[in-house]
Amino acid sequence: MRVISIDPGYDRLGIAIIELQNRSEYLLYSECVLTDKTLSLNARLSLIGDRFQELLDCYTPDTLAIETLFFNKNQKTAMGVAQVRGILIYLAQRAHCQVYEFGPQEIKIAVTGYGKSEKAAVIAMVKRLLPAAPENVLDDEYDAIAVGITCLAHHGRGA
Repeated sequence: MRVISIDPGYDRLGIAIIELQNRSEYLLYSECVLTDKTLSLNARLSLIGDRFQELLDCYTPDTLAIETLFFNKNQKTAMGVAQVRGILIYLAQRAHCQVYEFGPQEIKIAVTGYGKSEKAAVIAMVKRLLPAAPENVLDDEYDAIAVGITCLAHHGRGA
């Protein structure tokens, strides 16, 4: 099973590619895609879609794991993130990926065992679970890795 996992956003998009081989998880790639705040939302969405397609073509995952939309007080931000999610789910479906969605609490439980864990605890466990996890990157990248770990915990290893 090869998972492309996403912490969605249009300002910062966390992406990780994790593979399950012989009952072990391997981080193949991760990054945080940053878009220029001076660009229009449409231009930013296009850049994100193009980068995601490049990764689909390069790594040929069979699964997309994506964090569900977290509603905050800023409806404009929520709408933009919803648009990002739609683009990525569409592209993943076109690439014949199975799509799984996970909420923030579900991710925290899968990674740390506690649904109200602080971000630092999630990052620490990501680094313990996947020693190849990068050092000193933006939270969005760690969050994407955590989404992938969650997907493999729920749907990998013959689950």
